[in-house]
Amino acid sequence: MIVVWINGAFGAGKTTTARELIELIPNSTLFDPGVIGGALTDLLPPKHLAEVGDLQELPIWRRLVIDTAAALLAEVGGTLVVPMTLLRQEHRDEIFGGLAARRIPVRHLALTPAETILRARAAARETPLDPPGGGGETPARQWDRDRIEPYRAALAAWLAADAHLIDNGALTPHETAARIAEAVSSGTAPVCDIVQTPEPTAETLAAGVLLFDEQDRVLLVDPTYKAGWEFPGGVVERGEAPARAGMREVAEETGLQLAEVPRLLVVDWERPAPPAYGGLRLLFDGGRLDAAETEQLLLPGPELRGCRFVTEQEAADLLPPVRYERLRWALHARERGAALYLEAGVPV
Repeated sequence: MIVVWINGAFGAGKTTTARELIELIPNSTLFDPGVIGGALTDLLPPKHLAEVGDLQELPIWRRLVIDTAAALLAEVGGTLVVPMTLLRQEHRDEIFGGLAARRIPVRHLALTPAETILRARAAARETPLDPPGGGGETPARQWDRDRIEPYRAALAAWLAADAHLIDNGALTPHETAARIAEAVSSGTAPVCDIVQTPEPTAETLAAGVLLFDEQDRVLLVDPTYKAGWEFPGGVVERGEAPARAGMREVAEETGLQLAEVPRLLVVDWERPAPPAYGGLRLLFDGGRLDAAETEQLLLPGPELRGCRFVTEQEAADLLPPVRYERLRWALHARERGAALYLEAGVPV
């Protein structure tokens, strides 16, 4: 089972190409996530829809795309061809990471016709379009035009490096589909290099480690397999001591070998938020790194995209609220020299 994800700007010809592609790849099925957006516009309250400009901003849309793709492949097997624009890297991470957690590999391709072609196609479009964010009908050509600049920004920032690019400006949909089929069969379009982290089936125990630079800024990492910044760390494996798990994760994620067992700062109970599970989250003090150790940070591509040392104020802009509260109280515990017990980020 595999997913062939066809990305690109609105108006790049993804859907017409996908229809041609399923005729060229044996045992393949077309899955257009647009049908999920259409269902959500009927299911969600209008006020809720009005709060977003694009349905992709809704966690429920991204979750349903993952679950539906997995369910379709479990039902029919083979190859799932998915034509859908993804311009925000964190959305790509969440969806592809969710599929990887289900052991479903993704081959990511992007159609890249010239901007002049995209604008010409947008100008030629006359029929109304229900935009992915809901909120009534918008002329489709204006919708396409408004999203050319975000597409260009995404292409420069991350999309060109992540996807196998196909310039289909001078190609018919059938010729484009043939290019994709050849890239998939030959391996020219490789499987996305993303860590496969199985989704939990019950509450979990996770250990994070705070590492500081000489300015007492804390290290945050940017995982490729889920949205949002995080502390170095991960789920404690069966039979593993939590502090040792934190040390193992630091070594795997950054290449740093901690010489001493880190000191516990906080124990935080994270309440379940269905369909996600909660559990206990521990944060340990990994100590201060000198300049030489900081320069030795090594990030493995499949798991982490980047890292940075940040102040507490900067962390507030990067971390989800409950994770930031966990950090805030961990820093407080570090100053006091005594561990704290939290529930959902609040001391008890």
